Amino acid sequence: MPKHEHHKDAAHHHELAAKHHQEAHEHHAAGDHEKSAHHAHLAHGHLKKAEHHATEAAKHYSEQGH
Repeated sequence: MPKHEHHKDAAHHHELAAKHHQEAHEHHAAGDHEKSAHHAHLAHGHLKKAEHHATEAAKHYSEQGH
């Protein structure tokens, strides 16, 4: 993967995480805690993917001496 793509992918996964957090909130407010937990879990997974891509981008910069 080209190094610059890591920024794009990190942003994409942050956006997906935010959407799942919103869905978790809506299900929780409606009393559907099972669906809320499901979306919270998906949000966490996207956060981890975003962190991975951010880390890969940072590694690239550190290797370049920036």
